[in-house]
Amino acid sequence: MTKSNTDTVSSKTAEGNSSQVAPLLRFFGDTRSELGKIVWPKREQLFNESAAVLLMVVVSSTFVYLINQLFGWIALQVFR
Repeated sequence: MTKSNTDTVSSKTAEGNSSQVAPLLRFFGDTRSELGKIVWPKREQLFNESAAVLLMVVVSSTFVYLINQLFGWIALQVFR
């Protein structure tokens, strides 16, 4: 390659890198902008909703456990 060809190749490489970086920078800028629009819950609301979720998990798992025990008991009565 001659000197001018080398300069052309390196300038094309530099242009290629900047064209690849620009969308990435725009993506992170847009992401930061969208995160700024979020309305984050207050501490009290966070604790109340977390407690409600945990309570529902405990109630649901207890219900499934009891139904499982009932079906197990029925199966023992039938297959004895």
